[in-house]
Amino acid sequence: MSEEAAAGPTGVHPIEHWVLHVDLDQFIAAVEVLRRPELAGKPVIVGGDGDPTKRGVVSTASYEAREHGVGSGMALRLAARKCPDAVFLPVDRDAYDEASAAVMSTLRSLEWGGRPVVLEVLGWDEAFLAAGPEPGHEAVSGRTGRLGRGRPWASAADEVERDEATEASPVVEAGQGSLPPVQQEAAASSGRGPTGGSNPDPVAFAADVRARVLEATRLHCSVGIGDNKLRAKIATEFGKPRGSFVLTAENWFEVMGDRPTTALWGIGGKTGKKLAVLGIDTVSQLAASDARVLAAELGPTMGPWYHRLGRGVSDSPVSAEPWVARAHGRETTFQEDLDDWDRIAEEVRALTRQVKEDIDKEGRPAARVGLKLRYRPFITISRSLTLKTATSDADELAEAAVSLLDRVEKDRPVRLLGVRLEMVPPESGY
Repeated sequence: MSEEAAAGPTGVHPIEHWVLHVDLDQFIAAVEVLRRPELAGKPVIVGGDGDPTKRGVVSTASYEAREHGVGSGMALRLAARKCPDAVFLPVDRDAYDEASAAVMSTLRSLEWGGRPVVLEVLGWDEAFLAAGPEPGHEAVSGRTGRLGRGRPWASAADEVERDEATEASPVVEAGQGSLPPVQQEAAASSGRGPTGGSNPDPVAFAADVRARVLEATRLHCSVGIGDNKLRAKIATEFGKPRGSFVLTAENWFEVMGDRPTTALWGIGGKTGKKLAVLGIDTVSQLAASDARVLAAELGPTMGPWYHRLGRGVSDSPVSAEPWVARAHGRETTFQEDLDDWDRIAEEVRALTRQVKEDIDKEGRPAARVGLKLRYRPFITISRSLTLKTATSDADELAEAAVSLLDRVEKDRPVRLLGVRLEMVPPESGY
């Protein structure tokens, strides 16, 4: 996608109808280039300990490396074959934590339309933004009620009024924080910095967000603008890099209709194949499908939910409440395959004790134990069990994890092991 992205019509909807999704461009690679300016413009691949001769996977690749077909999750050795001139660097989580904290702090400082924003952090490099309550109207328990929900009731079939100016001049926003002439006045009146302004225009505010993040952190981001979280999240990909895109009920099928169902946030390869068996290959076909058939084939909860995804419908509000982990896990890839099952059991125990330390920080015991095992060359299986009694005892958890080895075939070498501990819910629930 070029640095200039076409945005759908923004209309004249109130500020409460808009959700923004902010996504840092090539975040990990960008942080590394900031630390090593001489790498700017070069293919950079971050993963493992930075040695492409060892087993490991790509955490991120710069745009220059992506042009050679390198992508996240790819084996480092394969990445080296695809892009032999790339600079390989080890993962540095502390550096990414620090950069992420600076970005999120910048976003929290913003005001939109004279209102403090509500920020929902999704990870190191992405977050949702919505306008918070009007001054004098405090949010309850960190939530905004209808604020930040967008327009969940707005399906692509809705007839939404547009003003004549918007109809005649669809918004086109340029990257690098600039705006076309039709939006310059709006951008100027939106205000910069924590003091903000009164203009609720989401396109102008998206440009402000990108400019503020760049000014504060020297990192570029893209911003998806939607009338709910689902559409905002998907819109971001059309704005990359360094741009914005508007995706609403008005242009949903125009933009998404002919795309595969896997283009939807929440539908992966496995679900896409299940839908294909039902003759559903595109977003339009999913939206036009019979929800009752989906419920019968994919489950009474997931089937109708997939149907809603096809129509771009979401009613989840933007929430500033801290994310509460359901589980923690760790895994390790061995440089040489293991075929000694006593050694494998010891590795499982060691991993379990590491994950136990992670859940101790949450203050909740484990109720379920999971094991991930990858054979040579690349066949992955998983096993799990629910404990009779939740516990934080390291020995009990380790033995429970090891017991899952009795449920796997032991006729092939093992290249990867992983352990996952699912905790009991917090008292207040998720």
